[in-house]
Amino acid sequence: MATVTCGSLLPSWGAWPVLDWLLHGLVKMFADLHLHSRFSDGTYTPTELVEQALRQKLAAIALTDHDTVEGCGPTAAACEAAGIEFICGTELTAEQEGHEIHVLGYCLDLQNPRFLEEIGKFQAVRQNRIREIVSRLNQLEVPLGAEAVFALANCRSPGRPHVARALVEAGLCDNLDEAFERFLKKNRPAWVPKFKMSVAAAIELIHQAGGVAVMAHPGLTRADDQIASMVEAGLDGIECHHTKHTPSVVSHYLQVARRFNLLITGGSDCHGMNKGKPLIGTVKVPYDYVPLLKAKAASTYHFAQ
Repeated sequence: MATVTCGSLLPSWGAWPVLDWLLHGLVKMFADLHLHSRFSDGTYTPTELVEQALRQKLAAIALTDHDTVEGCGPTAAACEAAGIEFICGTELTAEQEGHEIHVLGYCLDLQNPRFLEEIGKFQAVRQNRIREIVSRLNQLEVPLGAEAVFALANCRSPGRPHVARALVEAGLCDNLDEAFERFLKKNRPAWVPKFKMSVAAAIELIHQAGGVAVMAHPGLTRADDQIASMVEAGLDGIECHHTKHTPSVVSHYLQVARRFNLLITGGSDCHGMNKGKPLIGTVKVPYDYVPLLKAKAASTYHFAQ
């Protein structure tokens, strides 16, 4: 069984395909630090995700499923077998001054009792949200059962994409886009608001689990006026590179990172086939970001102790 930590994630060199790539002239190594699996709203199993990472010749990946670390163990094991460095992570939904802000947590202690207790609460809220969405669908005479959604999701952290897929599988919608447009988007008849913790609480929860707190896809959040106060609350980094960030947006947030002395991260935000095609490989960040993340986590862990 792989040990899911940030301190000893390098496999033996003899089993590391990345070394072979280096020996054949591929000097640069890359990482994808924002990936989702079937343990939240992605479609790939850990094995499938790692197979994709191998195809893209990634030296390191991070799993950042929403409100869960359930997939970190099996993904770590698959990475170890494939010779890919693994970073355990999660993506928490937070709010500040009316802005929904996602906070990525990296290099988490997966045995941390308080962290596990808190995300367990988030997962219970997610499950209750599914029940409320299904109840609203039933009021619209859409005959979908909550158990069908949970069976399809088969994870602790279900979300609206699972409801959409269940609607399609039941023949109640033709495709995922129709499910969201008719029922599940904000201000549609079955939409239910989701729980959001404060940004400061999300950062504190990540830190006390020995992790590194990073603002996800700031170009989508459009909350630049909140970054300074987030830094004051302990924000460690910012996701400058993202599938939906244009070159000018990337350049802007690289400047923001330098201004506030923040770590730089990035990733594809791949959800498997949920978006029609896999995004893994569309955003590759320099491997150099990985040891910086791990060094920050080591200092955070020492402080938390």
